Amino acid sequence: MPDKKKVVVAFSGGLDTSYTVMKLSHDMGYEVYAACANTGGFSPEQLKQNEENAYKLGAKEYVTLDVTHEYYEKSLKYMIFGNVLRNNCYPISVSSERIFQAIAIARYAKQIGADAIAHGSTGAGNDQIRFDMTFLVMAPGVEIITLTRDQALSRKEEVDYLNAHGFKADFAKLKYSYNVGIWGTSICGGEILDSAQGLPEEAYLKHVTRQDESELRIEFSKGEIVAVNGEKYDDKVAAIQKIEELGAAYAIGRDCNVGDTIIGIKGRVGFEAAAPKLIIEAHRMLEKYTLSKWQQYWKDQVANWYGMFLHESQYLEPVMPDIEAMLTSSQRNVNGTAILKLRPLGFECVGVDSPDDLLKSKLGEYGEMQRGWTADEAKGFIKVLSTPLRVYYGIHKDEER
Repeated sequence: MPDKKKVVVAFSGGLDTSYTVMKLSHDMGYEVYAACANTGGFSPEQLKQNEENAYKLGAKEYVTLDVTHEYYEKSLKYMIFGNVLRNNCYPISVSSERIFQAIAIARYAKQIGADAIAHGSTGAGNDQIRFDMTFLVMAPGVEIITLTRDQALSRKEEVDYLNAHGFKADFAKLKYSYNVGIWGTSICGGEILDSAQGLPEEAYLKHVTRQDESELRIEFSKGEIVAVNGEKYDDKVAAIQKIEELGAAYAIGRDCNVGDTIIGIKGRVGFEAAAPKLIIEAHRMLEKYTLSKWQQYWKDQVANWYGMFLHESQYLEPVMPDIEAMLTSSQRNVNGTAILKLRPLGFECVGVDSPDDLLKSKLGEYGEMQRGWTADEAKGFIKVLSTPLRVYYGIHKDEER
């Protein structure tokens, strides 16, 4: 008998990937390796259940690929440096995670000499592009199998197949679908499909458990978190998780994002992302005090492109390390503590305590007193500044506004 072909299934434990593992192993003659790439969205209990289910479904091997810290070092860090929010709203949670999950799967497939890689994406979303593009680049020549997409399978067809083959896990159709990760939880389905509606309270996974106000102090060194409320953190992932815990108690970070998908249609997604919202706004506030006007301006331009490329599956584009280098350089003076006030369903940025605070100038205080120039020098500066406008309107009097 010839050796079976090896296939790595990007296994989340959901319906589509469960069907894929069983179909490939039972009916299509593949030797299945189920790989769960974890970017911070799975609990130990969920990972244990995934392993048990993978073997029940017919996998020869199961492996968890924990890339949470790699995800931080190679992506999240730069999204914080750039204050990246798609459409000034969405912290690019799922889209950035998918890239690193795909990279981990491709790396594992090459490691075991797999003939194919399979994933459970449909043909209607962005994830099919993120997985396929990454596999094509990172694992050239390896076949890509997508049963749900290629066969246009319904949930009922997949559930019926699993039940008929003795796998009785409950895959009842839920009103909402969730993608949980360290950088937020996305919520799809239900009212999201109606442009005129927002999500009700029951759609969210995290709810208000604190009614009091509290202060959150996030300390940064060169743009990276080093302490939360005075507690030092060498592990940046642990620091993010602590901020998430504090913010989630107030149900902070809820919103809906509407934007253009890679495939060209409009998409809408709800999300809850306490840690990203708090960290990005704290970091942005600290930068206002510590960066020059043009540092902020140009950093915002490249950060917008960085977020767009991440979202649209262009993480492997060679320009990305160049953008990361600029973002990293911009953080050399982003040091100090950002102070926020948390309350149910919201927060406010209070102020900063920084050794690099440019507001602490010996030349003067805004609106109060100047010490670096005289009144006559100020009048001369203003007159020179107005020269181009005085020239233009002196010639074009008919255009005066």
